[in-house]
Amino acid sequence: MGTTETMSYEEQRRRRLEENKKKLEQLNLPHLSVALRDAAASPKTSPAKQIKRKMSRDASLTPVRRSVRVASLPEPNYREVASDFVDRPRRIARVLKRRGLDDRVYASDEAREYAQTKAEEIEAGLDPKFPSFVKSMLQSHTTGGFWLGLPIIFCNKHLPKRGATITLIDENGDESDTTYLAHKRGLSAGWKGFSINHELVHGDAVVFQLIKTTTFKVYIIRASEYDSS
Repeated sequence: MGTTETMSYEEQRRRRLEENKKKLEQLNLPHLSVALRDAAASPKTSPAKQIKRKMSRDASLTPVRRSVRVASLPEPNYREVASDFVDRPRRIARVLKRRGLDDRVYASDEAREYAQTKAEEIEAGLDPKFPSFVKSMLQSHTTGGFWLGLPIIFCNKHLPKRGATITLIDENGDESDTTYLAHKRGLSAGWKGFSINHELVHGDAVVFQLIKTTTFKVYIIRASEYDSS
């Protein structure tokens, strides 16, 4: 009984294999698999890429479409020719009048001492109820950085504890606004303009008299006056 069942199973398996083989032959699958294997061994450019390359080659030969209005005009030539260039003048940057390092003036020790002494004489003749001090001009005050540091004791005692606008009034009554930086105890923005407009140089002495909370009356003594004296 067992042998009969085994032969029957083997017979059924053989028949199924033969039927599957016939179906594959009908579908032509063996030839298709061989063709795919050959294609993988020697890849060819896809038809889409071939069309794209052909179009790119033909595009260079295709004339540019032009409107009716300019169709009668000659073809434009974009090739650069040396004679076509026009020698244009270069834009000249605006030169601002300012005092640089090359314009520095160095006063002698005698001239500085002369200006300092004259400034102290003027300060001595001012109303004592208005606090004042004398500042001798250094290079950093009149060129380059244009930063004017003020006496620390004077700032702590008389000037605002926070930044403020301080007005400088010269001997002609002209006013100039400057920015006082409380944490640095000095004049920043606006001092440069005041220094340049009043032609301050190294060795000059300036008297600052605080006539209001944020207003200084300013007196200038020139170091150059030493030579003329």
